[in-house]
Amino acid sequence: MPVSDLTAIVTGAGSRRGIGRATAHALAAAGWNLAILDLDEAGAKETADQVAHRHGVQAFGLGCDITDETSVEAAMVHLDASDPPAGALVNNAGITSPIPFLQVTGTEWDRVFAVNVRGAYNITRRVAPGMAERGFGRIVFLSSVSAERGGGVFGGVAYSAAKAAQLGFARALARELGPAGVTVNAVAPGLIDTDITGGALDDEHKARLLAGTPMGRLGNVEDVADLIAYLCREESGYITGATYDVNGGSHIH
Repeated sequence: MPVSDLTAIVTGAGSRRGIGRATAHALAAAGWNLAILDLDEAGAKETADQVAHRHGVQAFGLGCDITDETSVEAAMVHLDASDPPAGALVNNAGITSPIPFLQVTGTEWDRVFAVNVRGAYNITRRVAPGMAERGFGRIVFLSSVSAERGGGVFGGVAYSAAKAAQLGFARALARELGPAGVTVNAVAPGLIDTDITGGALDDEHKARLLAGTPMGRLGNVEDVADLIAYLCREESGYITGATYDVNGGSHIH
């Protein structure tokens, strides 16, 4: 089934300078129709309007709280009725937390896991059965270099633990869904120039991080988006259970 007859769902793609919006554009350029889900409904609709206008594909933007199963179900019922079937899911929605472990509260810990882990479960659990039934699917998780190197970049322990959970989620799901023609992979970006990181790094911290990055620069959102679009291609069907690092060489293992 050509991707032009399928929809790619991207969560958390409402931010103007985020990886999600860049990914939506990269997927649309490859022919995918797009469904943008974001807590910020206005941002989701703005991304969808941009994508549809620039690439001439069908694109919808919907407000959705992925931590709430009822909200996810409502969004998916809407998409099932109006969109071509889902062929790709990019679990991009996430939140970070820089709070040190000795200060982190249970409430904060649960908040970080609710979006990064439970949210990914809610949407994936709803979308994966249809992919398996149709015999084709591409699922990509947005993890982080923090999960691999144990923090030390931007987020604290809660963030690193949640992003590490996504890696295990992706690998185990790849084993289960492979026989049904569905690939599951993870992308682990390093420090990327987005709205989240842009205002949170002082010059000294930024210089210290760049000093340990062989490529000598922050990543940009297109560096990550282009890789995600590659993993979602029909031709990438023998790549599954893998984690791709996009970190400029700041963490080599």
